[in-house]
Amino acid sequence: MQDENKNVKDDVAVGPREYEELLGNFDKIDSLTKRLVVALSSKTPEPEVKAQPSQELYYKASAKYFSEILSNPTKLIENQVKYYKSTLENWTNIQNDILKNTDTTPAKELEKTDQGWDENLYFKLIKQHYTISSKIIEETIEDLDTLSKSDKKQISFFTKQMIEFFSPSNFLGTNPEALTQALETNGKSLVDGLENLVTDVENSTGDLTVSLTDTQAFEVGENLAITEGRVIFRNELFELIHYKPLTDTVSKTPLLIVPPWINKFYNLDLQPKNSFVKYAIEEGIPTFIISWVNPGKEYSDVDFTQYISKGFFEAARVVREITKQEKINCIGYCIGGTLLATALSYLCKKGINFVNSATFFTTLTDFEDPGDLSLFITDEYLDEINRQIEKVGYMEGSFLAQTFSFLRSNDLVYGPAVRSYLMGKKPPRFDLLYWNGDSTNLPGKMALEYLNKFYKENQLSKGELVIMGERLSLKYIDIPIFVVATHTDHIAPWRSSFFGLNKSTGDKRFVLAGSGHIAGIINPAYSKKYGYWTNSNTFSVPDEWLKTADRHDGSWWPYWSSWIKARSSSHIPAYIPGSHNDFPSLGLAPGKYVMKNYK
Repeated sequence: MQDENKNVKDDVAVGPREYEELLGNFDKIDSLTKRLVVALSSKTPEPEVKAQPSQELYYKASAKYFSEILSNPTKLIENQVKYYKSTLENWTNIQNDILKNTDTTPAKELEKTDQGWDENLYFKLIKQHYTISSKIIEETIEDLDTLSKSDKKQISFFTKQMIEFFSPSNFLGTNPEALTQALETNGKSLVDGLENLVTDVENSTGDLTVSLTDTQAFEVGENLAITEGRVIFRNELFELIHYKPLTDTVSKTPLLIVPPWINKFYNLDLQPKNSFVKYAIEEGIPTFIISWVNPGKEYSDVDFTQYISKGFFEAARVVREITKQEKINCIGYCIGGTLLATALSYLCKKGINFVNSATFFTTLTDFEDPGDLSLFITDEYLDEINRQIEKVGYMEGSFLAQTFSFLRSNDLVYGPAVRSYLMGKKPPRFDLLYWNGDSTNLPGKMALEYLNKFYKENQLSKGELVIMGERLSLKYIDIPIFVVATHTDHIAPWRSSFFGLNKSTGDKRFVLAGSGHIAGIINPAYSKKYGYWTNSNTFSVPDEWLKTADRHDGSWWPYWSSWIKARSSSHIPAYIPGSHNDFPSLGLAPGKYVMKNYK
């Protein structure tokens, strides 16, 4: 009896402590709210450095939608009736659940794993109503027959953004998991979430950006980009890094990597476990990489041609002089691959043959269908970018990062916001996401040239691009190429990558890797993830190529290594970076340019 009374007393004693903890968390929320107000009031808008589209872009898209829907009221009425019927069925099903305690789950479910959505009838009603509404909205857009393909795609994208924004999981009052977490922690999860929000607001330089990773967990040169090497050349556009060999002998033909200048180079050299650079030198391939400068307004007049002449051509010259080789192998990644293809078209047309082979990672050369980015290549959008660039001379890197994030808003915006702000969880340690947030600017002239000549007018693929006085065409590229595209790439769709590089006339090897634009490329040799497809048949229509392709498990890196080694001639004794008299060490990798930012 005494033990029973003791347990009762202990149970009763817990209540006040929990109540005190709850009150303490309310006080913390009040304090954090005041801090948030101060942080928000201290942020002044900076439109002069934000190359963002004006609201006019969205107003015009809305106007096109309403004009189309009102011109065909029959379809609008049909969808309204369908919505009304589905809503009534939803209410009826919920009432049946209440009366009979049965489960009548609709065929289409939200992608939720938390059982609270179905166990609690209130949340079940919300979820099913959101599902019904989303489906009707999507079908309404799909039924718009007379809109142009580009207008329909734009409206569909903006509508998808709206639907994803209003997902019930994005709001505390309609997210059962977040509410449960708040109750179980006596409000601490809400305190932690508000703390995360305030920190993000305080750290932002303009619009709020949700932290995707723990930024304190990584530092370039300390635990990222730490493969040993030396900067052996520097000009106003780039630093050239030569990596220390890890084998006694190396392939005679060196490798020059041309990364994109939309981001910094070190996604190819993150940590030792997933560094493509480290893998290449472990394979005995003498490896050099370009580290592009992060430009400010002083680079406003730098154009695409200068990235070829003062960038790639100059880097290739230095590599050839250091290695005493007439030819080099090259890799181009994303826009770095577009630059490489453009340069190769010029070189092959002129009969200048210092490139032995070229590898392309997620590269667009045919921009007929550039994926979701085409939504933003409109006259209104480009005019707005042009106005902003005229003010500051460059396109700010954070704008590009935000644009790419909204192409995958659930993964890179709303999902992280819910985990951080509603659940109170700290951002994870993720090297790729840290790199993704380390954005770079683009020179104004180059940015406009790239958007207009490549994305909007597709000049390279059409054979209309003029560089250094030469009209270029992809058909001039007659050297061996190795193409890696990724299956779920939303920036460089794999079929478009295939179509463009298929126009080259040399020996071609195409690989389709699993996953997306970054993860599909940074898939280490030991990895068992994603897999890849190959096909020994000649290039054809992409889907026909895929139908007869062989699927392989794991990483494509060893497959590429075999291909590149077959085009690297014999082996020679390894040589040390910085040992060449004309190109001494200018400092340790990763160099100075990668450290520069404008945040």
